[in-house]
Amino acid sequence: MGVLELVVADRGGRSVAARQYHQGALRILRPHYLDESGQVCYVMVNPGGAYLGADLFVIDVEVEAGASLLLTTQSATKVYRTPGSFAEQRMTLRLGDNAQLELAPDQLIAYREASYRQRTHVTVCPTSSLIMAEVVTPGWSPDGSSFKYEELRLRNEIHVAGTHGTQLLALDNLLIRPPLADVTGMGFMEGFSHLGSLIAVDPRVDQALADDLHALAAGHDAHTGVSLTARQAGTAALVLRSLSNSTGELNRLLRACTGLLRERWYGRAPMDLRKY
Repeated sequence: MGVLELVVADRGGRSVAARQYHQGALRILRPHYLDESGQVCYVMVNPGGAYLGADLFVIDVEVEAGASLLLTTQSATKVYRTPGSFAEQRMTLRLGDNAQLELAPDQLIAYREASYRQRTHVTVCPTSSLIMAEVVTPGWSPDGSSFKYEELRLRNEIHVAGTHGTQLLALDNLLIRPPLADVTGMGFMEGFSHLGSLIAVDPRVDQALADDLHALAAGHDAHTGVSLTARQAGTAALVLRSLSNSTGELNRLLRACTGLLRERWYGRAPMDLRKY
């Protein structure tokens, strides 16, 4: 079980933590800055090393107006056996005017007999900028087979704040139940074992950007599709989904895509987290 709260604010062109709180099995490491842009990078840590049955992790992050945050994890999120119940992560993200948030966790690994639910609720302003990337992979099994986990539910709900309340911009709902499907055939991840996802929200999201990302993804050993939402309150969302048999290949693909967005939108170099 764990709770993590973080508020990031702009202080003279440099983003800093205005508030942070943790309880239980969640922590954040000391902040660091990858470049001269003023964007702050925080690393989330789970000292317990994994998610187990009935575990609940609650993460609340706010990026205030004009601030910029890169949030990542120290290592992969591992979900082990969850007999009797599921492990769950609930994340709430709030972005102010002209706020920037890049969410770049290491891969999610679901092991044998694991059941996991991940719910992310995002509220942005029309001028906010959000990039979220994640890879899902099946964990090692003693008999060498894949897809031994029970169920994965990943839900991303994105709203835009306006003068008359909030409007739903995107609802991205993913459910994988290997025991109920022919895991090697059509209709279940098209025969692939690994899933990569990228969600981007920004006023500059358009069809031309979607085409550029699709062309970039074509150079990787993965099956990729890109879709756009309708524009709401002057902003839009883009969802890229990619299937492969390699965690490394999907990580390279998502790094290339986020690198394009970082350069085009923020004038920053590709991400270099220097973890390993």
